[in-house]
Amino acid sequence: MGIKIIGVGKIKEKYFTQAIAEYTKRMSRFGGLTVVEVKDEQAPENLSAKEIDQIKETEGEKILAKIKDQDFVITLEILGEQMSSELLAKKIKDLQTYGHSSIVFVIGGSNGLGENVLQRSDQSVSFGKFTLPHQLMRVVLSEQIYRAFMINAGSTYHK
Repeated sequence: MGIKIIGVGKIKEKYFTQAIAEYTKRMSRFGGLTVVEVKDEQAPENLSAKEIDQIKETEGEKILAKIKDQDFVITLEILGEQMSSELLAKKIKDLQTYGHSSIVFVIGGSNGLGENVLQRSDQSVSFGKFTLPHQLMRVVLSEQIYRAFMINAGSTYHK
């Protein structure tokens, strides 16, 4: 099964890139994990709601260009479904069982996700009400994906 994380913006901190690289390496035994960055739009302070929506739509077009028709898309959203590690593992296992060969997780930019991406989403997931830096969220998501595969493999990693 192919797993992809699409994130808006570039990760600049070495410690984040190293952590993601470690989980990417660990995921190689399960079919791999790919992390794709799309360029974020410059967003000066004091933008109008319409300008923010335009930025989200433009970033959304870049995100959608990286998604294939057959991909199962999970967007990360504050108002999405909160789930445990075990529930994420079950979701991934169920998707594999029912013929989905690729899952794409999407992390939006600092302004969130555009309506175009939200409409393409098959499911929205929340990691809680905390606001996390998008770079850190990629690390947390990478670890949780790895954890889900280890749960499904019956590993003691999860304990």
